[in-house]
Amino acid sequence: MKSTFSKLATSTAASAMVLGSLSVGAITLTPQAAVADGHAVCSKPVQILAQPRDGLTLLEEYASEFEELSGASFQIDYLNEGDRRAKSQADAATIGNYNVYYVDEANLALFASSGWIAPLLDHYPEEYDYNDFDPGRIATATYDGTVYFAPILGGGDLMVYRKDLLEAAGIEPPTTLEELKAAVEALHDPDNGIYGIGLRGQRGSGANVWRWMPYFKGMGGEWFDADGNAAMNSEAGIMATETYLELFRYSAPGTQTGSWDESTGAFRAGQIALIIESAPLGGITLDESQSQVADLVGFARPPAPLTGGGFGHGFAIGTRANADDAALDCAGLWAAWATSKENEMRRLEAGQAGELNRLSVIGSDLFAETFGTELPAALADTAEVTAVNFWQDARWQELGGQWGIILEELITGTRDDVPAALAELEEFANDLVE
Repeated sequence: MKSTFSKLATSTAASAMVLGSLSVGAITLTPQAAVADGHAVCSKPVQILAQPRDGLTLLEEYASEFEELSGASFQIDYLNEGDRRAKSQADAATIGNYNVYYVDEANLALFASSGWIAPLLDHYPEEYDYNDFDPGRIATATYDGTVYFAPILGGGDLMVYRKDLLEAAGIEPPTTLEELKAAVEALHDPDNGIYGIGLRGQRGSGANVWRWMPYFKGMGGEWFDADGNAAMNSEAGIMATETYLELFRYSAPGTQTGSWDESTGAFRAGQIALIIESAPLGGITLDESQSQVADLVGFARPPAPLTGGGFGHGFAIGTRANADDAALDCAGLWAAWATSKENEMRRLEAGQAGELNRLSVIGSDLFAETFGTELPAALADTAEVTAVNFWQDARWQELGGQWGIILEELITGTRDDVPAALAELEEFANDLVE
């Protein structure tokens, strides 16, 4: 397997840095400037607020291409994830300095329901083929039936496992939850530094709650019932939570209060037999510069009935900074160009496997040459069970954050009554929606 992918995208240190503001291009053309393919002319530089991504750094190398296409330069201001969310919310609600916002599945509902971003496809040139994006990415980019962003990052879930350990134990890759439990217990060998599974215990809607949700939704759980009442303290909610806590008995040290970095880091270090995590982990585990088990891993869809946790980040068109249709079209053109097939192929060529979202790219010969055939086959298979598991509402982060606190307490043992914990969550949720 090739090992030239030192820049594979992750949500680790690169995305935790504040890289500051980078300006691309210096020429601002007039509205009368000519552009190719009949696109509306950008009358001034496009301003984008984003968080650091290797793909965006690469994109800036081709700034002249967008300028030739649109007649304008662009500037990207970078902030880490938390600061980006806070600043974009404040700016979108009040000032409107940015033509394009980097949004994610956690804040899409707030931005869309508040009217801070425009329906993307109203201003997205058809030739950029939005339907080429993975269906799971499209689902997470959609709120209330309308698409709002062009994906730059995303995925569902993959089961990634150590072929050597499973073969030595005579265990087939589990396809059901019961098989998963049995495999994790059998593979657990802490005396020899091997742990059955890696989970996320750290509180947060995107941490422990994110990994718990496939169990909850897969077992039939719903956040609210048909009458709008909180419904987490159900048979599905109790079963999902008890299963997650049971599996934690076999999770690697540090994961009880850890998140993506701790669980995936332990797997890449060779300490975990099996992990179910967000799909970008697939390419990362095959990179010898980041993974000590690059030649030992296999891939499959999550065991039934688990759903894949669909997530997505991408570029949305701001409404305050774009005062007319021409400005909206200009912002839409930038979002389309930034996530185009051509730019995604450039990311693949640069080894940025975590930032690939298009079916044509994932199904390309270059992808197969780089990663073999097993990973793309598993990605296609897991797309069938990828789902939006979280509550698509502007108040999701409050609800997910509260459950994250309670769930962490259950994981660390400071509380042990699962139905009481879920009842407390229901009370919080009902107060929230009132």
